[in-house]
Amino acid sequence: MNEFIEKNIGVMMLLILIAVSFGGIIEIVPLMNQSVVTEPIKGLKPLTPLQLAGRDIYIREGCSTCHSQMIRPLRSEVERYGHYSVAGELVYNHPFLFGSKRTGPDLARVGGLYSDDWHRAHLYDPRSVVPESIMPGFTWLFDTPVDAAVLPAKLRALRAVGVPYTDADIASASEGLEGRMESDALIAYLQQLGLLIKERR
Repeated sequence: MNEFIEKNIGVMMLLILIAVSFGGIIEIVPLMNQSVVTEPIKGLKPLTPLQLAGRDIYIREGCSTCHSQMIRPLRSEVERYGHYSVAGELVYNHPFLFGSKRTGPDLARVGGLYSDDWHRAHLYDPRSVVPESIMPGFTWLFDTPVDAAVLPAKLRALRAVGVPYTDADIASASEGLEGRMESDALIAYLQQLGLLIKERR
């Protein structure tokens, strides 16, 4: 039988597909029904429009290619970065930004660790606050206004995938963002990362 399978690539591919599908179903389907994975933790709120704009800038600028946002439940990681990541704090994130690359530190709990002024200096000239940093400066974020006009559509799209934005949230998504720069939005996003878990500890 083994010889028959090994000599017939089509049969082998079909059997591999069946084995992988079966294994995936066994591992993934039970997780989809566990409330600890699918329900938000107590107190979790959707990102504000400014924070959401900052998250989009974070994705656009490729920040997640050097900074992970997932602390594993290992002693070394918890001691360095704080409480391990919990699925319930990430249920409103679309797409997820877990990552595994750490050219720079994990940012899952960076909220509140530094002042807004520190973040501004770090984004403009990283080596002014971290001399050994290899991060590039993001000077253009300080000259580019937040595109507030697209935010209502973004909130509507996120509501369609389960983020609980209300009609009032969507209607007022662009309000109060006049004169705000992309640097402000990115800092607002960074400053909220991990705060809810910190408050619960």
